[in-house]
Amino acid sequence: MLIRRPPGFALKDNDVTPQSLYLRRREFLAAFVAAGGTLALPPAALAKSAAQNDFAALDATKTGYRVKGPLTPWEALTNYNNYYEFGTGKGDPARKAHKLITKPWSVMVEGETDKPGTYALEDLVDFNALEERIYRHRCVEAWSMVIPWVGVPLGPVLQKFSPNSRAKYVQFFTKLSRKEMPGTFWPVLKWPYREGLRMDEALNPLAFLAVGIYGRVLPNQNGAPLRLVVPWKYGYKSIKSIVRIRFSETMPETSWNMSAPREYGFYSNVNPLVDHPRWSQASERVIGSRSGFGGALQRRDTQMFNGYADQVASLYTGMDLKVNH
Repeated sequence: MLIRRPPGFALKDNDVTPQSLYLRRREFLAAFVAAGGTLALPPAALAKSAAQNDFAALDATKTGYRVKGPLTPWEALTNYNNYYEFGTGKGDPARKAHKLITKPWSVMVEGETDKPGTYALEDLVDFNALEERIYRHRCVEAWSMVIPWVGVPLGPVLQKFSPNSRAKYVQFFTKLSRKEMPGTFWPVLKWPYREGLRMDEALNPLAFLAVGIYGRVLPNQNGAPLRLVVPWKYGYKSIKSIVRIRFSETMPETSWNMSAPREYGFYSNVNPLVDHPRWSQASERVIGSRSGFGGALQRRDTQMFNGYADQVASLYTGMDLKVNH
């Protein structure tokens, strides 16, 4: 008899929010204007929000990619962000990212590929075949969220470009526009922001390209219109607003490793046994989980590979994960 063992991140049926309740989330979401970006509206305007930015209704139970725990509230998810191109404060992106122009959008593909070129967003993402995946998002500053992403698996998108046998890594670049991104006037990082994965990591079924959250088009502050989601790694690996993809034979540069190599490694896998030099990674604060009015954020133990060890641990067999942090 075949016995199926559910993955460690899977929810039990009674842990899943009923679809009828989940689909009512639009009553509580901030709405977005369609032209050239997204702009949050006040709650009083929600009833008048245009529906054209919604994706077609998605079945919240149609994939097996989901984690235990309540979803991070929309207000927290869209107002507590790291996006240094708009400022280093957690609230800066929500206040300033409306300047980012996201339509039209294209992505340049280069390097060790048989199909280099510039591709429109619609050429990369089949908007008629979107999935919804509920992933835990873990930040290196020891906070976490549970986010219902909308998008497509990364691997099949990369394979469209026919990377050749020399393509051992893939690098991603964020848009750089001084006019639209006021934070880039400051040398906080070497701009443009860049990140990278080993090809076997990028082809893992968990890796994901997101174009939305909560069934809505991605807000600018969350990485519109196209961002990477790598749920077993720290959040800064999930690069936002991607405009360039480069396949390479050698390990590429990544922004935080360039800025502070002692603190940030290339792999950046969630590992509770490896502390950041300035704080512990053994536990995490759950954003949006305050206990009572004005109470402290709830804390929980950090899981190895952010709870996805069954799916990704084999990628690192034989590696010293403290050295290769």
